[in-house]
Amino acid sequence: MNDASWGAPPRAGHWGSTGRGTSPGYGREVPPSAGPLHVAGDAAQTRPMPIVPGAGGYQDDGADRDQGAAHIGGPLFRDEQEPDIRPQEPAAPQGPPAKKSAGRDLRAAIGVGVGLGAVILASLFVYKPVFLGVIVIAVVVGLWELTSRLAERKNIKAPLVPLAIGGAAMIVAGYVNGAEGAWVAMAFTALAVLVWRMTEPPDDYLKDVTAGIFAAFYVPFLATFVALMLAAEDGAWRVLTFLILTVVSDTGAYAVGWRFGKHKLAPRISPGKTREGLIGAVLFAMVAGALCMQLLIDDGAWWQGLLLGLAVAVSATLGDLGESMIKRDLGIKDMGALLPGHGGIMDRLDSLLPTAPVVWLLMVAFVGS
Repeated sequence: MNDASWGAPPRAGHWGSTGRGTSPGYGREVPPSAGPLHVAGDAAQTRPMPIVPGAGGYQDDGADRDQGAAHIGGPLFRDEQEPDIRPQEPAAPQGPPAKKSAGRDLRAAIGVGVGLGAVILASLFVYKPVFLGVIVIAVVVGLWELTSRLAERKNIKAPLVPLAIGGAAMIVAGYVNGAEGAWVAMAFTALAVLVWRMTEPPDDYLKDVTAGIFAAFYVPFLATFVALMLAAEDGAWRVLTFLILTVVSDTGAYAVGWRFGKHKLAPRISPGKTREGLIGAVLFAMVAGALCMQLLIDDGAWWQGLLLGLAVAVSATLGDLGESMIKRDLGIKDMGALLPGHGGIMDRLDSLLPTAPVVWLLMVAFVGS
C-alpha cells in the first residue's frame, strides 16, 4: 500500500469505517498499544494503531484472521506528515544543451564507404564478370545475415544452402539470359527450398519455407536487376548511375533530416526518419539524376533524370522503411556487424534492393535495353 492511500477519505471496509478502536471487517476491539503514543497536557492518551497487512497481504473475505503483530507504514495519522530527514544530494549543474548526435561512428562509416566504393568502381569498369562476383558475394552474405537473425529472434529456420546456391544462379542467369532466366532460377530456388526443408521434422514447415521463399525474392531476385542493368552495352554507366542516385538520396535524407528534421515520417516504423529528410532525399536525387542522365547515359536527357531521381528517392525510402519494419519485428538495431559504422551487408542493401528494378525499368523506358 502506498502512502497516498493514507490521505484518502474513509471507506467501508477500511480503517476508520467501523469506529475508533475497532479492527475493520473483523468485529472485535483492537487492544491498545503498550504505551502512550501522544501526550496532551498532563494526561496520556492512547489511540488504536491501524493494522496493516504483511508484505504479501490478502483481501478481507470476512474470516477472522490474525496475522501476528501489526506493521506500521507511513505516517500514523492522516493529518500528520513525517519529515524527510534523508540527506539531499545537490542538484547537478545544468550545462549547455547537448548537441544532436548522428548516432553512428562517422569516421568508420566514411572509411568503409570509401573502401566499398573503390572495390565497386574497380570491378565495374575493369571487367564486368568481376562485378558480377561482387553482387553474388553481397547476396550470399545478405542471405546469411537475414536467415541468421530469423533463426535467432523468431526460431524460423529458412534453409541457407539452397538459398545461397539459387541466389547465385539467379544473378548469373539474369546477366546471361535476361529477365526470363532470372524468373526460371527463382522458380527452381523456391522448389529447392521446399524440398530441402523436407529433410527435417514437419514442425513449422510452412513457416520455414515461407520465410525461405521471401528471402529468395527479397535479396537475390531484386539484386538480379542490377545484373540486368550490367548486361546492357553501357551497363557499367547504368549501374554507376543507379548507385550514385541511391547513395545521394540516402545522404540527402540523412543530412537534411539530421539538421532540419522536426516532423516524423513514420514514427512507429523508424523514429529517426523525418519528412524534411524525405524532401532532402528527393531534391538531392533529382539534381543527381539530371546530371547523370545528361552526362553519363547515352541518349539520356536531364528531364528524364529528374523523374528518375524522384523515383529513386521514393523507392529507396520505402526500402529503408521496409527493412526497418523487419528489424523492429525482430527486435534488433542492425542485421549484422560486418561493416563498422554501417551494421551489416543487409543494412547497406536495404535501399539498393527495391531501387534496382525501378531504375532498370525506367532506363529501359527512357533509352532502351
